[in-house]
Formats: sequence, C-alpha cells, structure tokens
Amino acid sequence: MEQRFSGKCALVTGAAQGIGRAVALRLAGEGADVVVADIDAEKAEPVCGQITAMGRSCRLVAVDLAVIDSIREMVEQSIEFLGRIDMFVNCAGIVHNTPLLQITQEDWDRVINVNQRAVAFCTRFVGRHMVDRVPDDVKAQGRSTVSYGKIVNFSSISGRRGRPLQIHYAASKAAVISLTQSAALAFAPYNINVNAVSPGPVRTRMWDVNVVEKGRIFGRDAEKEAEQFIELVPLKRAGTVDDMAAAVAFLCSSDADFITGQTLNVDGGFEMG
Repeated sequence: MEQRFSGKCALVTGAAQGIGRAVALRLAGEGADVVVADIDAEKAEPVCGQITAMGRSCRLVAVDLAVIDSIREMVEQSIEFLGRIDMFVNCAGIVHNTPLLQITQEDWDRVINVNQRAVAFCTRFVGRHMVDRVPDDVKAQGRSTVSYGKIVNFSSISGRRGRPLQIHYAASKAAVISLTQSAALAFAPYNINVNAVSPGPVRTRMWDVNVVEKGRIFGRDAEKEAEQFIELVPLKRAGTVDDMAAAVAFLCSSDADFITGQTLNVDGGFEMG
C-alpha cells in the first residue's frame, strides 16, 4: 500500500470496531503511527496489536467521550506518546431510536453528549495543539501554503434530513456538519483542514443495533428492515468500513489540501446534494 502518511501521527476515536477500526488500520497501513482511542479498551487491544504488527507505533487510550476531562486527557496522552497529532479522526458515536413523543431527557443527553458535544471539544483540544505548532510568522500572515493538520469528523446521512425515530441522533449528526464548517473557518488561517464524512448504510454492529431497534418499534423483521433500506440506495448495496476508511484517507492526504469545511457523502448515491 502507498505510504502517504509515512512519518505522520494520527489519533482515531471509536477505533475498537467498525468504521473506527478500519480507519485506524488504513492510516497505519499507509505509514502513520496511531493512537487507538475507545471507551472499550479490551476490544481495542487487538487493533493496536494489528498496527504494531505492521511495524507502526501504536498506543491504546481508554476514553469516555461523554466526559470532557476524559477528552482532554486523551489528547494529552496522545501528544505525549506520538509527539504531535497530524491527523485526528473522530469516528466514535452512538445511535438510538425512540419515537419523538417518547423521547426522554436521558435519551437526548446520552446521544448529544457523545455525538455532538464530544466532537466540539475534541476539535477544540486537538485544534489547540495543531494551532500551537504553527510558526509565529505564519500566524502573523494569517495564511499558509502548508497544511498544519487534518481533522475528519463523522456525520451521517441522518444529518441530511429529518428522522422521526431519531430526533436526537439526526440533530447530533446535523450539528456535526455545522461544527465542521465552523471549525474549518476558525482554523483556515493556519491551513488546518476540517472536513467530515457522511456514511450511508454500513453493516457494522451499530447498524445492526439500529435495524433491530427499528424492527422492534414497527414490529418488523430486522433483516428485512435492512434489506428494504439498502434497496433505496442507487448502487444497490450497503457500504463497507473500507469504503469509509478510503474516504478518510483521502481527506487526510495532501490530495485534499484545498478541501475544507465539506461533508462528503459516502452512501452509494442515497443523498445527492
């Protein structure tokens, strides 16, 4: 595999499984040293093992993204281990289906704290580190031809339009799109690129939970629920974790140096626009 990230350092959240795992392995496969961050340290250990087997440096950091102090500690530990963070990918997230008229404050807070607030504070702490690395003369000029960091967040096609069973999830993912745009503008003077990926259906554990919950609410078979949704995708298939990792690798690469503030739909054409 091409070594586009040789000598680079990456921090990936939600890296124990699913899309986060695929992203961590993809970046390492292209030469990056990686901090694998997840709330489930036990599940994340094998990912670290795979990365070190590639000859890359890897450190596991346990983090609860619902706790801001835990986010701060994650970033500090990552900098201590890696020396710097060149690429930050925020893959962690949770999904929950509840009819609008039944949603509780606890439902709302649990999803918003992880999917929305955590993105904001991860961006704040990682962004502070990236800005501190920018030379003073570049800061004075307010522009640069060299990229000083890449941040990639994860939204969702649920953030593109309303979801009656996912008012909190859809709102959190719509907020990620807005947060990405705001951060891109804030960090533009330092040439720190901030973008997002918006996946369509991807057969992960989170997707399985999603279709089971919907099937329970509607009294339908979960697998049929998944198949019916996938039939709405123009390319007639679910995405893979490797599809998502490839998009992240592009946005983290020098090929995307002139792209910022964008949310890339990786959804087989489900959302266009």
